[in-house]
Amino acid sequence: MNYDLITILGPTASGKTDLAAHLAARLGDAEIISADSRQVYRGMDIGTGKDLADYTVDGVQIPYHLIDILDAGEKYNLFQYQQDFWAAYNDIVARGKTPILCGGTGLYIESVLRSYKMIPVPENTELRERLEGRSLEELTAILQTYKTLHNTTDVDTAKRAIRAIEIQEYYKVKNVQEQDFPQLKSLTIGVGIDRELRRQKISNRLQKRLDEGMVDEIRTLLETVPAEDLIYYGLEYKFVTLYCIGQLSYEEMFSKLEIAIHQFAKRQMTWFRGMEERRGIPIHWIDAALPMEAKVNCCLSLLNP
Repeated sequence: MNYDLITILGPTASGKTDLAAHLAARLGDAEIISADSRQVYRGMDIGTGKDLADYTVDGVQIPYHLIDILDAGEKYNLFQYQQDFWAAYNDIVARGKTPILCGGTGLYIESVLRSYKMIPVPENTELRERLEGRSLEELTAILQTYKTLHNTTDVDTAKRAIRAIEIQEYYKVKNVQEQDFPQLKSLTIGVGIDRELRRQKISNRLQKRLDEGMVDEIRTLLETVPAEDLIYYGLEYKFVTLYCIGQLSYEEMFSKLEIAIHQFAKRQMTWFRGMEERRGIPIHWIDAALPMEAKVNCCLSLLNP
């Protein structure tokens, strides 16, 4: 292979994991490294859409990495992800296998493809005490004085916003320079999906996950994980938790969550377009509506033009 890495990305509900698994099966020696900021957590299965059955193709289990590596309630960040990615990547390559990076967390993917290495930032107790009690709007305004907000998950909750401010203040005071990981040559494939089809699949998948027991999954997590920690994870875990603790009706939960997932998918596509158009990462787009065999063949033709 003329590449160090194959990357398959796309918005939620585009079928990227299924494609990565089928491509790995055709290659015969590939393993998948997840690029999903929430699938790292054990017990958060339905809400994060792990769909582990996708990793079995024609009865063959495709090895995957960076899924179910932490307990729910723990915190995980970009710095930790990069360390874990490189450990998995080096292990796969050392065994003569082909690594496939697959996911929808644009920041994680871009940090690998552009060789970013962030510096671990310690807690700033004094700063946290100073920001305690500020509204989310006030914290967002403070964060905007440090940087342009490309990643809106930074301000999904007050806790996230305070941590983002803490990181930016550390970089400013310490005059931190980002260090680089080795540059990887990646074949990057995007799974593009028509907007209306994406919306339909998101709505259908949300109903399916609720039917499969997502509310019960989150109620079980609430037995050991504080509600505010689950809300921190956003999307399904935010709105279903609010329903479970009585702050939303079922109808309100479904409606708000459906809208939030649609907005999230739109932000994912905005991020991927920015990677391609402004940050110099070429992405080869494949139509999600194609049959699986055709999509895999497209990937193989890009690998061996």
